[in-house]
Amino acid sequence: MVNSSIISWLLNSDVSIQYQVHRDLLGKEINSLQKRIETEGWGANFLARRSPNSYWGLGFYQPKWTSTHYTLLDLKNLQFPRNNSDISNTIIRIIDKEKNSDGGINPSGSVSKSDVCINGMFLNYASYFGAKEKSLESVVDFILSQQMTDGGFNCQLNRKGAVHSSLHSTLSVIEGINEYVAHNYNYRHSDLKTAEKESIEFILQHKLYQSHRTGKMINRKMIMLSHPARWRYNILRALDYFKSAGIPYDSRMDDALNILKSKQRLDQKWPVQEKHAGLTHFEMEKTGKASRWNTLIALRVFKHFNMLDRLGTTILKICA
Repeated sequence: MVNSSIISWLLNSDVSIQYQVHRDLLGKEINSLQKRIETEGWGANFLARRSPNSYWGLGFYQPKWTSTHYTLLDLKNLQFPRNNSDISNTIIRIIDKEKNSDGGINPSGSVSKSDVCINGMFLNYASYFGAKEKSLESVVDFILSQQMTDGGFNCQLNRKGAVHSSLHSTLSVIEGINEYVAHNYNYRHSDLKTAEKESIEFILQHKLYQSHRTGKMINRKMIMLSHPARWRYNILRALDYFKSAGIPYDSRMDDALNILKSKQRLDQKWPVQEKHAGLTHFEMEKTGKASRWNTLIALRVFKHFNMLDRLGTTILKICA
């Protein structure tokens, strides 16, 4: 049985996790905790690695995962304070230097067409950190131009052609749409909500990880728990999106929820099962070990769907 020590274990961690545990599991928004992410722990560590040219790594998208793009995504996922002037200046520079003729953000000097996955992720953190609406309009236009007839998105559509949407691309885009809408941007609001609704249906038709034709698993990596997920789709990231967007329970989520439950260890924690190869600024958690990130995210997912009783009555009592 899980007991109250799970919450204590989560709180004995980086301030970014402390903040989200209080907010998402204990129902207490503690602004002073969020402010400390700027000056302590992982948040301060990321910020200290920013170069005088306003970028991280070697530029906007190189190398993975120490580039400006993925560092800003990490900072957003930490829930770094939104009003940081250094980050605002970095996003202004990205919009100035990396915007393509098709309206999207495009870091490549050799590929003429923008990537909808990158633009979905950009919309995610740029909206969170308060980019000017006017500067996001062409990004919104580009994203909407890439939606496929099955409701989702695929970054290969405008590059090599695609006949079916990708779960990877679709999730990156709707995470960005959700953040844009949550921060009250107005440009093409209804078009984006329609695209988001259609993309949600696309994911649900696949039961979050299955072929809609055969019912077989698309790729085993989609059920592996990783954090940070980067651009890669997995069921925990998808379920956390549903939580963030306020999407209600749908029976087509059951297979993914049951897999997530099955990954809970005997000590009531969830592990890091996979890391994505590439250079990182520093390691937050070790592969194969208990993960505070994945445990926090899994618990808030089950709480959102009123399913904490699946995890034991003690956890239910703590988080209710």
